[in-house]
Amino acid sequence: MTSCDHLIIGAGSAGCVLAERLSADPARRVLLLEAGGRDTSPFISMPAGLAEIVKMPAINWSYETEPEPALNGRRLWWPRGRVLGGSSSINAMCYIRGQRADYDGWAAAGCGGWSFDEVLPVFRRAEDQARGADAWHGSGGPLAVSDLRYRNELSHVFLAAARERGIAENADFNGASQQGAGWYQVTQRDGRRCSAATGYLRPALGRPNLRVETHALVTRILIEGGRVTGVEYAKRGQLRRIAAGAVSLAGGAVNSPQLLLLSGVGPAAELESHGIAVHADLPGVGANLQDHLDYCTLVKSKRPVSYDYGLLASMLVGIRYLLTHDGPGSSNIAEAGAFLATPRAPKGRPDVQLHFVPAQLDDHGRNRLPGHGYTFHCCVLQPKSRGRIRLASADPAAKARIFANYLSEPDDAATLIAGLKLVRDIAAAPAFDPYRGQELFPGAAVQSDAELMAAIRAKAETIYHPVGTCRMGSDAGAVVNPRLQVRGIAGLTVVDASVMPTLVSGNTNAPTIMIAERAAEWLTA
Repeated sequence: MTSCDHLIIGAGSAGCVLAERLSADPARRVLLLEAGGRDTSPFISMPAGLAEIVKMPAINWSYETEPEPALNGRRLWWPRGRVLGGSSSINAMCYIRGQRADYDGWAAAGCGGWSFDEVLPVFRRAEDQARGADAWHGSGGPLAVSDLRYRNELSHVFLAAARERGIAENADFNGASQQGAGWYQVTQRDGRRCSAATGYLRPALGRPNLRVETHALVTRILIEGGRVTGVEYAKRGQLRRIAAGAVSLAGGAVNSPQLLLLSGVGPAAELESHGIAVHADLPGVGANLQDHLDYCTLVKSKRPVSYDYGLLASMLVGIRYLLTHDGPGSSNIAEAGAFLATPRAPKGRPDVQLHFVPAQLDDHGRNRLPGHGYTFHCCVLQPKSRGRIRLASADPAAKARIFANYLSEPDDAATLIAGLKLVRDIAAAPAFDPYRGQELFPGAAVQSDAELMAAIRAKAETIYHPVGTCRMGSDAGAVVNPRLQVRGIAGLTVVDASVMPTLVSGNTNAPTIMIAERAAEWLTA
């Protein structure tokens, strides 16, 4: 192609959806550009392979934040997918939409068309729910959603402990209520990962009007007279240009604002400081960064039943999975969890999320600990802290600077401390008595709020949900309008998690796919 009707930048969760939906019209020529490669690693399709794929630099951007002032100056590791399917090819596959109040809050803040009642049909259309369709779920859509084929003994213990602590069981976190403890449903089909590339892109690859280029790093969106005209991208050491009638930017919460800035769309002062010509002075580009900060309470297990396998056991798990697509290899590792309201929660709305992991997860799993254990993730669902993405330089190959600004709002720290107390209460329930060993983190000696705060500053990490850096809205500070069109630049849309005004209460992959489905409605109308 030397030109196309619609060009999509980024083949992640949103980009794959757009490519399938837009190319359904055979008269529309669609080009999808992805900086990473194809999703051919067997560790991608094998759900438990996520422990390995995040370590692979070829398919992971492996970002790091700038030193975080409230976290002892630590640089936090931000894995993001650099492969067809994006982060949906490397995530833990938890299918969570968030709370009604999240979307109704968007609509109330000036994002017409995004209330929960308006987006629920979009979620349902995207979904292929293994349990069948009902008022909350759809069947026959591209994105497979199913129950786990295999569940670890310790995950059952976690749910028993939650019951002993009076926490209601919840069979469907995406139903009438999110609150309670239960099993996560996952984006899997027949025991295999169903990424956005698997569910959306692969069935469309045979269309003659759709072209996909991998290892294509977009360096600049071309703009003339306030209108997008195409893009410039690097491939095999060469710079190439292609004309496009319209461009959708689907790079995610880090790459989308970075590329807008490189293209002259953003705060004029920042652009000029890097010698970049200004096409649209939009101070909101890169601002409003939000993420779920997470703390892991890690407890040793007296029984060797966790997923802390040695080499031989791991090989046997792999062989079983190859033969049956069942067993521990089909687990997403974060099998069970809970959405809980701390005493600080307004009106009893869940304000913390738990992912229970029947394994010792230290430093994102990169630090292997001896023996067996289990981990309670706890994150603040509606953080008030805000950060920013900035350019490191005008070089498109240079990674953006990430100022996450975690815990800059005191309420976030107070809520996380309250969440850790709930975790400890569950961990101390009788159901865990036969398994409970030493608490490694934060450690039994850590008891006061001040001591818990010190533990959080020393060990808290992201749970991989950055959003908000190209915020949508109807006000002058918004980057895109409620139809995701970039203010001041005709023909350019941003379609990914960066447009979220506020972070949804839960995992972000399903909402990102919904956003792309919503955008596709308007782009094909």
